[in-house]
Amino acid sequence: INLNAILFNNEIYGLTKGQYSPTSKLGKITKTSPYGTVEKPFNPGELVIGAKGTFFARSIDMEVNLTKECLIAAAKHQGMSVTEVLQNCVIFNDKTHAAFAGDKATRLEHTITLRHGEKMLFGANNEKGLVFEDMRLKVVTVGQDGYTLDKILTHDAHTKDTTLHSMLAAMKYPDYPVALGVIRSVEDEIVYDQAVEKQVEEVKAQSKIHCVDDLLHSGATWEI
Repeated sequence: INLNAILFNNEIYGLTKGQYSPTSKLGKITKTSPYGTVEKPFNPGELVIGAKGTFFARSIDMEVNLTKECLIAAAKHQGMSVTEVLQNCVIFNDKTHAAFAGDKATRLEHTITLRHGEKMLFGANNEKGLVFEDMRLKVVTVGQDGYTLDKILTHDAHTKDTTLHSMLAAMKYPDYPVALGVIRSVEDEIVYDQAVEKQVEEVKAQSKIHCVDDLLHSGATWEI
């Protein structure tokens, strides 16, 4: 459906006074899990891409310009879009994203902002990057161990294949930088509302009934 969804993810149900949510960390102690949660949290990005979603982006509440960039791209997208905003809840789950999103210096080192057609680089001086080896993503330092700039992956948000998009959405700190930006943006050949309109026109074209008079005189009729 041609609809934009924005998911504010603070890993808690803050508005209803602090119950654990489907994205709360395993073992999280809350009002509804006083001994710690026993459910593993799901990753919204993996859920969207696994369901063959055509648009997924992620930003951080403190990154206003990046959030704006993601939301504009989502608004222009034809079809369903999901934008996850990693948000802090100062009352019930303060600093839940602080390890990778706390301050600007931390974000530069522990997140990677992806843009279509650009190299997957991060770090204060873009000295780190992502490569694909042994069927998995790997963090490397550019210029070390033979990893030249040309070996760093280039982000392709538009490819229909979900393999790399799923891996990027699933990356977690500290093993990987957390992926931000438009991770997947694939245009559908036709979206739901367009498909329904096309179907209606096709049925109308094949129908023998084109107006109320045609309907009233269809089937068995009697003269009284």
